[in-house]
Amino acid sequence: MAVTYKKLWHILLDRDMKKKDLQETAELTKYTMRKLGNDEAVTTDTLAKICRALNCTVDDIMEVLPEDKE
Repeated sequence: MAVTYKKLWHILLDRDMKKKDLQETAELTKYTMRKLGNDEAVTTDTLAKICRALNCTVDDIMEVLPEDKE
């Protein structure tokens, strides 16, 4: 299942936050930040940390992309 975190990056831009700010506020590792940057799967615990740090919902920070049907 493919996901994208483009919404998360837009929130950071709107709030004039850097990725480093999010990493520190949500207490995320560099490895997790790399996974987010590459649109890779992260744990629900990670998503919850981000949502608490940004006071938002999962729908605000990520989107599940439709699978290509061949």
